[in-house]
Amino acid sequence: MTSSITANAQLLHSLFEAALDVAQPQRCVPKYIPAPCAGRTIVIGAGKASAAMAQSFEKNFDGELTGLVVTRYGYAVPCERIKIVEAAHPVPDENGLQAAKDILELVSNLSEKDHVVVLISGGGSALMPLPYDEISLEDKQAINSALLKCGANIIEMNTVRRHLSQIKGGRLAAACYPAKVTSLLISDVPGDDLPAIASGPTVADVTTCADALAVIDKYNIDISDQVRVKLQNGEYESIKPDDPRLDRCETKLIATPQLALEAAAKRAKALGINSLILGDSIEGEAKEVGKVMAGIARQVRTFSQPIKPPCILLSGGETTVTLKGDGVGGRNVEFLLSLAIELQGQPGVSAIACDTDGVDGGAEIAGAIITEHTLNDAYQKGMVPFDFLQNNDAHTFFQSIGQSVITGPTLTNVNDFRAIFIDG
Repeated sequence: MTSSITANAQLLHSLFEAALDVAQPQRCVPKYIPAPCAGRTIVIGAGKASAAMAQSFEKNFDGELTGLVVTRYGYAVPCERIKIVEAAHPVPDENGLQAAKDILELVSNLSEKDHVVVLISGGGSALMPLPYDEISLEDKQAINSALLKCGANIIEMNTVRRHLSQIKGGRLAAACYPAKVTSLLISDVPGDDLPAIASGPTVADVTTCADALAVIDKYNIDISDQVRVKLQNGEYESIKPDDPRLDRCETKLIATPQLALEAAAKRAKALGINSLILGDSIEGEAKEVGKVMAGIARQVRTFSQPIKPPCILLSGGETTVTLKGDGVGGRNVEFLLSLAIELQGQPGVSAIACDTDGVDGGAEIAGAIITEHTLNDAYQKGMVPFDFLQNNDAHTFFQSIGQSVITGPTLTNVNDFRAIFIDG
């Protein structure tokens, strides 16, 4: 690898680190700490960042508190007064189910003097499962797995999850009534759609049982006849905006994908490189988005439009992967492999794409980096890039050529981060 290629990779890593840093709970939680209330302060929450959020909250809160949050296995950090539970993600398990029950128990029988602080981040939906009695944990696991594989986007997934849960879709906030509820959210969804962040346990939901059933039928998700009838009859309806139990609820976005992209752009500017943020909520099949981004990169490289190189093209959002092959998927690596194939070794173009939680698809790998030499490196090993793309096996592809990005638990989650560097 030449020194210029190494420098480009270092630049891309630096931009990703800037995006992660600005969304760290120790940076974004303290400015939202409330004053102690006349009653009890109870901290609850769920998500990949929830334990780190809880740690920051209790370090900066000047008063008595109790609480419980549930996070992904490996994402726990020590807390003194808030109990930390680890559970499975993206397919829920018994630990998450019990944690959800315990959280509801914590917020039962509260008074108007009490204050519930809810710490929510990406992953909270799977980490806090509490399906209706006629839906077993095994049923819930099967539905979750099917949603993850079928190509449904996060908005569609969480529309279904909200309507099969006793805790999502505003139901957690309703359970806290008449206590005051303050929700601090780290967004991991396109457009920062509040009901979609961890399936919106503390916010009103305008979608309906009919909407959930439409998603189920669109992707042929298997549900029991009993569940179908209850959806058809509206028996699983979520909490709506006019519900008086939400009157004392306040929601604050404390970190977002856009904030992360702006931090990366600021880092690039400090290094003397201009950036163009293409969007924080780009969706679609990962490999199709890769093709589109390749076209934009070519336009920049050839015609200096819509920005003159050297420059960085930044984007976020959440693409999807419809699993058809034997690989474990991973929307960021599938995007990158498609991008590399479309660019065909275009000189002066390199890119990084990573999930900001450190886990892309079914692998404990954040994502990868490509350079103009990526395809050639694969060909020298006898690999056929297109075959890996067709098999949804991009993680194996990048691991084989040493271009994976491994972070371990990042303790935050502001969705996908993509940066394409186009050299002058």
